Amino acid sequence: MTTSTTTSTLGRYAAPLLLGAVLGLSAITPAGAQAVAPTAAATPTETSRPTRQGPASVADLAERLQGAVVNISTSQTVAAEKSIPIPQAPDGSPLQEFFDEFFKNQMGKNGGAPRKIQSLGSGFVIDPTGLVVTNNHVIDGADEITVNFTDGSKLKAEIVGRDKKTDIALLRVKPQKSLTAVAFGDSDEARVGDWVMAIGNPFGFGGSVTLGIVSARNRDIHSGPYDNFIQTDAAINKGNSGGPLFDMYGQVIGINTAIVSPTGGSIGIGFAVPSKTASAVVAQLQKFGETRRGWLGVRIQGVSDDIAESLGMKQAKGALVAGVTEKGPAEKAGLQAGDVIVKFDGKDVPNVRELPRMVADTPVDKTVDVVVLRKGKEATFKVELGRLEEGEKAAEKETSGKPDAAKPATPAAKVAGVTLGALDQAARTAFKIKDQIAKGVVVTAVEPGSAAAEKRVQAGEVILEVGQEEVAGPDDVVKKFAALKAGGQKRALVLISTPEGEMRFVTLAVE
Repeated sequence: MTTSTTTSTLGRYAAPLLLGAVLGLSAITPAGAQAVAPTAAATPTETSRPTRQGPASVADLAERLQGAVVNISTSQTVAAEKSIPIPQAPDGSPLQEFFDEFFKNQMGKNGGAPRKIQSLGSGFVIDPTGLVVTNNHVIDGADEITVNFTDGSKLKAEIVGRDKKTDIALLRVKPQKSLTAVAFGDSDEARVGDWVMAIGNPFGFGGSVTLGIVSARNRDIHSGPYDNFIQTDAAINKGNSGGPLFDMYGQVIGINTAIVSPTGGSIGIGFAVPSKTASAVVAQLQKFGETRRGWLGVRIQGVSDDIAESLGMKQAKGALVAGVTEKGPAEKAGLQAGDVIVKFDGKDVPNVRELPRMVADTPVDKTVDVVVLRKGKEATFKVELGRLEEGEKAAEKETSGKPDAAKPATPAAKVAGVTLGALDQAARTAFKIKDQIAKGVVVTAVEPGSAAAEKRVQAGEVILEVGQEEVAGPDDVVKKFAALKAGGQKRALVLISTPEGEMRFVTLAVE
């Protein structure tokens, strides 16, 4: 958390821009106004083009909603930072001891005391009894949280629950009277081009209203596993984080969370967590104080065109299972690495991004049908979902071995730019391969510039399957590649594991 900064800025997405002042405003045609009849000089193209108007004013709507939008201020105690670096004398110089003692003493006198930093953000009331929604990063690490209302009143807040994956937090205040509240709307009904309004606390000014449209939907900005943001050009700045994005009916269809900006100010690219995601998270935080997401227990990756071709699929779709968690729901139901999940609980899985959200939104312990493609044929498995949070805790408890140094195994064969070796104890020790990888073939070297190198195959990784068939030794890999080539295949689907046990599929040319 930094002073007076709460809106996430995605600088890595922004190229340097030349920003200029806005010198004028365009007139807005009042809603309901009729298009002017074309003159004789008008062209057919001009006369046939429909006239689109924006709202004449949103003043009444803003006045009705502003009372439910709050400013959130936090304070946090942080350790003192070094104000200046300690000079470094040449190696062996007796001055270094003097520098160390002098500067450490100075910092102990002047900069050693902890200090408090203040931060500002936004939020909105969803329950008149005192429930307030904001972003998790607004209150993260805070020692004290204060909710400031438009009438000037202030209330201390406590955290009901928080979710880092969607950057949502739920707070509770104890008001003396009923508060003005707003409700979540249906973000799925929002269309690109629809008018939206943001209200928040940019740069600490408070109660600021901005207007724009939905610029795009389903944006993935790589901030978490469930990215599905609404993009808007309504001005969102630092301090707007946690504030509501309203539709023209006054319903909250998003929580303003992040911006793309090289300067920290709005350039018309802002992102909001859609209400469909937020409302489900808030309901769980209110009921349990934590999230309870469904868990399938698989590691997945996208189905590329190459992978689809190697699997005999007409279209690249679904989510490819790269591995299943031991004793997880998927393993108990019979799912295997190499399966392509194409349907989940009666709904199509269009791509790898959608499946995690579909599973997370499904109740824990529910039994669902999972349809997979396995070696060209569809198969349906009934899976009783577990709880994601419990699965993550179990994964954290897994410990890694402590291998000793040794020389790698002697290479036994080479194929597709990859040098292969036996998975013996020498290879396990040299490449620190975990015992959980019981069998396979070790990649001892990768030829620079080869297709394998382009697919980021690395020495120390273990080939587990070729063409969805297990391999136990280097000769198995060579023979399998030869058989695929003889059968007219151009690419081989290869299941590879890292030394730590993380699996993925790659396609390698069989020639």
